[in-house]
Amino acid sequence: MNYQVILDETLKKLNSKKKLLLHACCAPCSSYVIEYLSKYFDITILYYNPNIDTEEEFNKRLSELERFVKEFKTENNVNVISLGYNSKEYLDEVKGLELEKEGGKRCLKCYKLRLEKSAKYAKDNSFDYFTTTLTISPLKNSKVLNEIGHELEEKYNINYLYSDFKKREGYKRSIVLSHEYNLYRQDYCGCKYSKRSKINE
Repeated sequence: MNYQVILDETLKKLNSKKKLLLHACCAPCSSYVIEYLSKYFDITILYYNPNIDTEEEFNKRLSELERFVKEFKTENNVNVISLGYNSKEYLDEVKGLELEKEGGKRCLKCYKLRLEKSAKYAKDNSFDYFTTTLTISPLKNSKVLNEIGHELEEKYNINYLYSDFKKREGYKRSIVLSHEYNLYRQDYCGCKYSKRSKINE
């Protein structure tokens, strides 16, 4: 399934400006997505990432995201909200999966945790759509992420914006924007297990 084509069709059908809740993991991954979608939506970025290994890292990524949004000029409104740092939510969710390889069952649990929180927030706060920046990463499975989004769309009766932001060189554009705005680019996904995997490469 070509999720970029689905996104194109959705954007074509918009007949008025809509409210989008965009789950974001960091500034670099958000940069291209904000540039792309802010033409069509008023965007609220939900920074909900209990998987991040330390509060210091969590705050550093949040600070860079807020700085980028402040400095980057957009056609429509973009703002950032954070639900705070609570690593226990993540650690409880992935208990028993600590030795799983990157991209395995532990990561699926992590995606579901963050996307479900986003879907609930979008529904409770009357957003028109919700989605995530995670599909921009070459290391993330867009099919899996969009399938989770579809499940949550039906569960919470809130529109999920299907995407594969790495398409059309979206990931490459995020690197360009990261250099242009001198954004902090971490070399691991966020959790202590992904950091361990990176160290052991």
